[in-house]
Amino acid sequence: MASAPTSMKSETETMTSSSTIRIYNTLTRQKEPFEPLQSGKVGMYLCGPTVYAEAHIGHMVGPVIFDTIKRYLVYCGYQVHWVVNITDVDDKLIAASQARGIPMSQVATEMTMDYLANLQALGVDQINALPRATDHMDEIIQFIVELIEGGFAYASDGDVFFDVTRDTEYGQLSNRTVEGQQGEGGGAAAKKRSAGDFALWKSAKPDEPSWDSPWGPGRPGWHIECSAMSRRILGKTFDIHGGGLDLVFPHHENELAQSRCCHGQPMVKYWMHNGLMQRSGASAKLGGRGDRTDGESADPAPEASASNKISRSAGDGGLAKLIEEQTGDRIRFFLLRSHYRSTILFGDEALEEAGQALSAFYRLIQRYERITDSSFYLDVQYATSRAAGDQQLAGADHPLMVQLAELRSDYLAKMDDDFNTGGAVSELFEMSRAINRFVDQHHLEDSKKRSNDDLETLTSAMGVLRELGAILGLLIKPPKMQSDDGAGKTVDGLMKLVIKLRADARANKDFATSDTIRDGLGSLGITLQDLKEGTTWEKA
Repeated sequence: MASAPTSMKSETETMTSSSTIRIYNTLTRQKEPFEPLQSGKVGMYLCGPTVYAEAHIGHMVGPVIFDTIKRYLVYCGYQVHWVVNITDVDDKLIAASQARGIPMSQVATEMTMDYLANLQALGVDQINALPRATDHMDEIIQFIVELIEGGFAYASDGDVFFDVTRDTEYGQLSNRTVEGQQGEGGGAAAKKRSAGDFALWKSAKPDEPSWDSPWGPGRPGWHIECSAMSRRILGKTFDIHGGGLDLVFPHHENELAQSRCCHGQPMVKYWMHNGLMQRSGASAKLGGRGDRTDGESADPAPEASASNKISRSAGDGGLAKLIEEQTGDRIRFFLLRSHYRSTILFGDEALEEAGQALSAFYRLIQRYERITDSSFYLDVQYATSRAAGDQQLAGADHPLMVQLAELRSDYLAKMDDDFNTGGAVSELFEMSRAINRFVDQHHLEDSKKRSNDDLETLTSAMGVLRELGAILGLLIKPPKMQSDDGAGKTVDGLMKLVIKLRADARANKDFATSDTIRDGLGSLGITLQDLKEGTTWEKA
């Protein structure tokens, strides 16, 4: 039997070697050993949404990825403080407010609640702070004052702009020159010293929300909000800044520039950018060694085409229906099946395939619970730190546990290599197959043939599976069934009736009717499994 869950003890006991984990840094365009600024502690910031409309599945990519990254860092012994900002003042918010005839704050509150509900459904529960821009106006204004005093920004007729010519390293993150930058058009262009200068403060237009400032009523520009909030919560320099590849320029480039110039030191040590999402009718096969496991091959900056990119401007949004149809666990698994820097191909077929692949783990869990008459989620103990897991498998001599120790080592090596969740998932599938083979070879489904020692080995093996699944935010709690509502219960009842009719037909040797029922269900995407304990069903 596996030992009880083991949490972090001390930094020296649990923390992985600082040189073990390697991160691809967009700033240097190479993988670097992960060495946080303060030993044992990590500050991490992810750009959150502009809350003017319902979130779409593309808005879940970053949160799911960085939720998993935090889980892994904590598993390895680090104390991680993760911040995700909320942009609740913006041109699009003002436009939505005017279109709906309600205050901007009401739009922001409604859409923030929608965003948080989606995060909860997808198991994103590791965020420590969700600062809103409107709650940090004093910090934002003070930041702008410091930039002006340092000669890096200038006021112009109620607006304030950052002078990109004063930053000799501008363009370092996105590999663009100052001359190659496109500036804002319209009335703002006439107020600037050069086209590439970007707004730190925008003067208020009639009937727009505004805040008092040394330059008159107005509101902040987009980029300054993140610099001010990250400084307030994480400090002038912190470890990891994340976001989608579409934010590298201009958002992150401008964040970096204004923070570096204001403080005279780097804003961030590691810039991490996840790939974007595109529509697609199909995806690569899941669950085998054929899955891409080499983080090096990920395109560091693929751009989704305008026609395929998932965006609210293209009418995408509203995740509630998709979550109800697919469940949050399926969507989370779908987003983690490949390396985070890869482009994610989104479509019904890809989601269904991910769901079928995830179901393989649920079938193993159901099998374990039938055999042991216990709960995987309540009774199986597992290691919650890397050191504890190492200790539990040290000296393993049972062939199954030796094999699982090797697969666990491969899993951790994939995660150490730039958080390659796609590769890690492949190791989980191999682990599941190994456990299923063990059950078959030792006849654990037959209560007359199985031994107590084999049952204890099975439980220990399931503990390793649960340990590694939890790092991905999966296999933590019983899955929510698709459309798990009154209609779902009705379907379940009907399926029990159909299964009974088929069983009666077989008992009466009416195999033609039995086969007709099975084939008919198969055409509807429903598969039956005939087990010694009875027949179960599953929607493919």
